[in-house]
Amino acid sequence: MKKILFTYFAFFLVVATVHAQELTWHTDMEKALDIATKENKKMMLFFTGSDWCGWCKKLQKEVFMTSDFQAWSDSVVLVEIDFPKRTPQDDKTRGQNQHLQSIFKVRGYPTVYFVSPEKTTDGRTNLKSLGRTGYVRGGAEKWLDVANNIVEKDI
Repeated sequence: MKKILFTYFAFFLVVATVHAQELTWHTDMEKALDIATKENKKMMLFFTGSDWCGWCKKLQKEVFMTSDFQAWSDSVVLVEIDFPKRTPQDDKTRGQNQHLQSIFKVRGYPTVYFVSPEKTTDGRTNLKSLGRTGYVRGGAEKWLDVANNIVEKDI
C-alpha cells in the first residue's frame, strides 16, 4: 500500500513540475504589448508555421522546450505569430499576424524578432527592432548566445 501511495505521490509531483514549467506564449499582440510595457520587458516575436514547418518544430524541440530557455524566457514577453495551414485560426488573429508579417518583412520560417516597445508622445507604441534570428545549430546554448547578443545590444 505504501508503494502505491508513493508511486501516486511521485507521479503527481512530476506532473506538477512539468506543468509549472510551461511557457506562456501570447497570441494577442495588444495584450502582449501591455504586459511588456507594464513590466518593462523586451518582446520575442516567434513567426512560425506550427503545423507544417519542420524547422519551426525543430527549434521548439531543441530550444524552446528546454529548461535553459524556460529560465531565460522570464526576461522577455513571448509572442507566437502563427501561420498554420491545417489548424483553424480566427480572422482577428490571422489579420494581426499577416499585418506583423508585412511590417517585419518575414519571408521564411522560423523567424524570431526581438523588439523593444517604446511609447511615443502621442500615446502610441512603436516596436523598436533589436534584431532577428531563426534556427541556430547547436541547441539551446548556441541559440541563447545569439539571442542574448541581440537583446543586450539595446542595454
